[in-house]
Amino acid sequence: MSGMKPTVEIEGCRAAHAELDRRLAGLTEKTIRRISALPDWTVAHTLAHIARNADSVVRRLRGVIDDQVMDQYVGGQAGRVAEIESSAGQPVAELLADVRASSAAVEEIIGIVPDDAWDRLSRSVSGDLTPAHRVVYSRWREVEVHHVDLGLGYTPADWPVALVERWLPELVQGLAGRADHAALLAWMIGRGPTPDLGPWG
Repeated sequence: MSGMKPTVEIEGCRAAHAELDRRLAGLTEKTIRRISALPDWTVAHTLAHIARNADSVVRRLRGVIDDQVMDQYVGGQAGRVAEIESSAGQPVAELLADVRASSAAVEEIIGIVPDDAWDRLSRSVSGDLTPAHRVVYSRWREVEVHHVDLGLGYTPADWPVALVERWLPELVQGLAGRADHAALLAWMIGRGPTPDLGPWG
């Protein structure tokens, strides 16, 4: 990937945005106030997160274009939480317009990142420095996963093969750092319950 435009990830983002937009049609105020698949978050909170994550992608890629390392969220984790809470309170029409506009902004800025800038770094909310091509990959994953969390009929079976085939090996490789090793081994060979793996990212 080094020095190369992340074409697969860009197309994945665009397709994920389009599929999400299609399923947002007809959502009501009642629907967005129900609980999503995420603990303590309504559908509105999840949509707000998708929108504010898009803003963070734009912020990071704007920094890449300007050759500056930018933080993912203004104010870090606390700023992220505050942005989501504020956005989740919008009426349904405004929230859906927000999601669509922020996703469109991601696609717009992706189109103007210079081809030689995809290895430039930005800072994630966890503090990690990641290259621009990973920012686009992360956005693709975020939209696909949280689309499922919305509970609108989109399921893991709908995830693109290209995403699954890339992401699954990465997660499997990282399993050893997410659980007690003996418990993990017992589970993988059918000799124990599913261990607590903690958050994926």
